[in-house]
Amino acid sequence: MIDPTELYPALAGVQPGLSDLGASIGPMHVPTGTVLFDENAPCQGFPMLLEGEVRVSRSSGDGRTLELYRVVPGELCLVSSACLFRSQPLSARGVTTKPSSLLLIAPSVFARWLELPAFRDSVLGLFAERMADLTALVDAVAFRRLDQRLAAALLGRGTVLGTTHQALADELGTVREIVTRLLRRFEREGWVELAREQIRILDAAALRGQAASVAN
Repeated sequence: MIDPTELYPALAGVQPGLSDLGASIGPMHVPTGTVLFDENAPCQGFPMLLEGEVRVSRSSGDGRTLELYRVVPGELCLVSSACLFRSQPLSARGVTTKPSSLLLIAPSVFARWLELPAFRDSVLGLFAERMADLTALVDAVAFRRLDQRLAAALLGRGTVLGTTHQALADELGTVREIVTRLLRRFEREGWVELAREQIRILDAAALRGQAASVAN
């Protein structure tokens, strides 16, 4: 079993300790596609991921979604912590992208742990890192063209991406038709090769150049 203190060292000094809380905090084992929390729902606790990955996103009234960030083991869920700090409903949805294991710390326990300087400093440090990620996302959405953002989204995932146009549209906060149009343009340029639920990268250097280009 994974030792949570290896991923979250600040847990080593908390009171009550993990052993005192027993089975009430988990670990929970959930499959891919599990909704851990949803927009406008009350926060059930502070999730600490031990295995897997969680995609956190917001949705619009017309059905589009925008990925805010992903949580991996050892990282903080900004939405959950902000909800607990303010005692307000959740502002986004969290869904597992692969089989995952996590601890769910009750709000009352989380509040007691925040009284301990080591744990509070750790949470605030992770909070600041996640805010920097969101600031970068805002910059990308506000100031970069969609073709730049799509090119960047295709990079760093290997030469063959097993994904759909709709999944990319959800990630970028746009509609599938626009993503399809841009991908076909990339294919005409010889940068990618499109197949059913698959995109093969043919010219990563060209995609990097597109991702870095500045709109006129």
